[in-house]
Amino acid sequence: MENFLVCFNAVFPIFAIMAAGYVARLGGLLSEQDVFKMNKVAFTVFLPVTLFQEICGAELSSALRPRLIAYGALSVLLLILLSTALTLLLVKDRSKQGVVIQGLYRSNVAIIGIPLAASLMNGGDVAAVAVLVAVVVPINNVAAVLTLSLFKGERPAAGEILRDIAKNPLIIGSVLGLLFAGLGLPLPKALASAVETFAGASSPLMIFLLGAFFRFDSLGRQRRELTLICLGRLVLAPALFVMGAYLLGFRGVEIAGLISVFAAPAAIASFTMAQQMGGDAELAGDAVVITSALCPFTLFAWSFLLKSLGAF
Repeated sequence: MENFLVCFNAVFPIFAIMAAGYVARLGGLLSEQDVFKMNKVAFTVFLPVTLFQEICGAELSSALRPRLIAYGALSVLLLILLSTALTLLLVKDRSKQGVVIQGLYRSNVAIIGIPLAASLMNGGDVAAVAVLVAVVVPINNVAAVLTLSLFKGERPAAGEILRDIAKNPLIIGSVLGLLFAGLGLPLPKALASAVETFAGASSPLMIFLLGAFFRFDSLGRQRRELTLICLGRLVLAPALFVMGAYLLGFRGVEIAGLISVFAAPAAIASFTMAQQMGGDAELAGDAVVITSALCPFTLFAWSFLLKSLGAF
């Protein structure tokens, strides 16, 4: 019962805030255009500040965990390869292949990851998760550009990829956080208070907007591809890489961070990128919707299982 309550208390707030966002849009408080605009603000301003705050205020000796970073990065790369192989085997429509690959490997770790890890660790230090996110996000971004370009017949320009990485707000926030933490630069009290306030508002806002993004009217048209994405993203990826980490001896905040990376729903950014790069935007959006709708239940199941095994 104790394990159940810990996991329920960690996951239920995510479900409740997502539900509130969905109801707000249904009630006309937000339009679809409002959601896109607010999500862009959250991604550009609030989330980078959160990453900066988590990393800047951390002791790098505890936040930089080379074994965790190496395992996370190599596992993400392996997941990309497995996702590509599985998609080429099962999805024959070339216009959908890039979107399915992205849906299988690219998780919403930036939005779900840190609040979930903090809840699972009962408010403990999750700076190691922020550093892990800072490593995983650029890998996902580069792979997404390559995947969506290759599967519509274009050759991505190396300069454009590097420029997109350098301009990514999450990368900028993470690098600044590492710079301040590494040099021991203190923030003025007033600025530190503002950063803390921004960071505190970040996760609820983005989870709320994730719920407001939900649309269920087109899910039945692409059932086969969506079933593949849901099983791969929410079941197979955590089974391989989170349980694999547990067997290798990862514990505590490391396991909480890996749950966030490999068991989170498909990334909202995958829809925006598919739309901009000529992929199947409807399929990408549906993948975000259905994996986000199911993730509170699957996240609870994985968290409960690992808590019962004494992983954290």
